[in-house]
Amino acid sequence: MSTSLADVVAVACADAWRGDGEIFASGMGVMPMLGARLARATFEPDLLVSDGEAFFVAGDLPIGGADKLVEGWIPFRQVFDTLWGGRRHVMMGASQIDRFGNTNIANIGPWKQPKAQLLGVRGGPGNTVNNATSFFIPKHQSSVFVEQVDMVSGVGYDRAEKLGGFIARRHDLRRVVTNLAVLDFNGPGHRMRIVSVHPGVSVADVQSNTGFELVVEGHVPESRGPTDEESAAIDRIDPRGLRHRELPA
Repeated sequence: MSTSLADVVAVACADAWRGDGEIFASGMGVMPMLGARLARATFEPDLLVSDGEAFFVAGDLPIGGADKLVEGWIPFRQVFDTLWGGRRHVMMGASQIDRFGNTNIANIGPWKQPKAQLLGVRGGPGNTVNNATSFFIPKHQSSVFVEQVDMVSGVGYDRAEKLGGFIARRHDLRRVVTNLAVLDFNGPGHRMRIVSVHPGVSVADVQSNTGFELVVEGHVPESRGPTDEESAAIDRIDPRGLRHRELPA
């Protein structure tokens, strides 16, 4: 039986938290939340995971589940204390992202007269200059992976370097996980690099759906599927298969 794309992506999201230890793993949305809980259930047991409301929870809480074992209190105001202290790794979305990791979730088109109004900058600036940040983008296409974002909601490596000081020292963009590939910012000058491509996807496929030149270093491996332990954990955490709604097989 072949592994579904959703399960490959869930594992890729989980791997973003590998090696983090005891920090707040914060996933925004179904797939990032699944990734954080999967990491905690398997290879990163010290991660602190919230129910998305006001509590840290123990065990493998199913997404959308109400029967939770509470192990700590994390009201919204306290999230900011954790963020400013740098003890958090968030995985969020992006409507646009460029080669250095500048992201936009605010508007498409010119600021004075945008074509579309989105969420607003929300937590983008605070996340990207204070704590580790990764991204999940369900549809990898050139209208999202752009040469220049229409508005900077999250700070990329080029801007962080220019700002210098505290921001440059704390700036830490980890991974970008999409329906095609896993990417990071470990190319020359912190440019976006292909880490792996998902089964059935080529490097050329990824590049043709990206609006700028990606860094490719040697052989690019295929993204791994889940282990037996991870497959079992995925089924416990997402028993309703919500992940397949975001990434159909």
